Amino acid sequence: MEIVVAVKMVPDLVEELEVDADGRDLDRSTLKLRLSEWDEQAVEEALQLRDAHGARVTVIALEADEVDEALFTCLAKGADRAVKVTGAAAAGSSRAAASVLAQALRGQPHDLILTGVQAVDDRDGQVGIFLAEALGLPHVSVVSGVASAGERAVVAHQEYAGGIMAEFEVDLPCVLGVQAARAAPRYAPVSRVRQAMKTQKLESIAAAPPEARAGSTVTRLARPEAGGRAEILEGTPEEVAARLASILRDRGLVRA
Repeated sequence: MEIVVAVKMVPDLVEELEVDADGRDLDRSTLKLRLSEWDEQAVEEALQLRDAHGARVTVIALEADEVDEALFTCLAKGADRAVKVTGAAAAGSSRAAASVLAQALRGQPHDLILTGVQAVDDRDGQVGIFLAEALGLPHVSVVSGVASAGERAVVAHQEYAGGIMAEFEVDLPCVLGVQAARAAPRYAPVSRVRQAMKTQKLESIAAAPPEARAGSTVTRLARPEAGGRAEILEGTPEEVAARLASILRDRGLVRA
């Protein structure tokens, strides 16, 4: 089985984020990027499938700052190939990113394509859906665990509210949006990443930029406005209940 995991670089939310002078993007001059946490889950699920059933795992990403180190980290974790798509900017809408990835994947073997279910900088979390549409493949999202169902199908476990899980048998090739792997993403020591940088190579695929009209456009970006402070209600349950009832009456939310 040929498993391809599409990953992306996103802002590291541990860092302080600033809006740029145009007010339509983050200030990227000092922005630190990291691999999307949901994409890390997708990579782990691919490696779990490979370990259990045998497969070749390819990780693919659009060109971006710090993407080389992220791809080498995936190789250090056990991925068989790492591919960087050049010639098209990584920033942009989900549809634009999916369009570029589809260009690259049409020339690559793929039975199962995994993506993270969303990313912290997405406005829609639709990359997997758009990618499936571009390639003409079936898609299932919010997946927590994938199992083999023979040579030409997989079973995707999809999570619903209230802890309900559904099972979908999906014909290959297909695209799955992974919310959580069956195990926590494995750790790659720095020494192993450095070893991968010395002994393995990143492959490159050139792709044309997406159409300018593809996807959505950000017209304004701003920090959330600071609101009032929260009030912590303390005391016995009776005292807290009485105080809460008083607040609701004062604000006209309940009748006196």
